[in-house]
Amino acid sequence: MIPTRTHAIIDYVMGALLIIVPFVFNFGAVSSAALWVPVVVGLAILGMSLITAYELSLAKLIPMPIHLGADVLAGLLLAASPWLFGFAEQLWLPHLVLGIAELGIALLTRRHSSVEHGHAHDASGVRH
Repeated sequence: MIPTRTHAIIDYVMGALLIIVPFVFNFGAVSSAALWVPVVVGLAILGMSLITAYELSLAKLIPMPIHLGADVLAGLLLAASPWLFGFAEQLWLPHLVLGIAELGIALLTRRHSSVEHGHAHDASGVRH
C-alpha cells in the first residue's frame, strides 16, 4: 500500500503535470475540452490536496477516504474524457494514461493517514 505521505507528494506532482502538460503539448489545438479537462482536474487535485487530512496539507478538513473517492472519480473522468467530450479521434493517450494512473494510485493508497489517527508513522506506514 502507498503511504498517505507519499500519496500527498504524488498528488502535488500529478496536479502540476495535469495543469502544465496540456499547454506544453498544445492540447488546445485539438479542442478546448482536451485542454481544459486535465487542467480543471489538476486544479481540483491541488485544491483538495491542500485541505485533506494527510501529512502535507495546509488544513486537515477532508478525510482520506473522501479524498481517495474523489481521486477515483477524477481518474475515471480523465481517462474517459476523450470519448465523453468527442476528441478521441485526435488525442486520447495522455488523458487515458494519466487517468488510469490517478485511479490506480487512489486504489493502492492507505485509506487513513497518521494525521487522522493522531499517531506517528514512518515512511513505510508503520506505526510507532
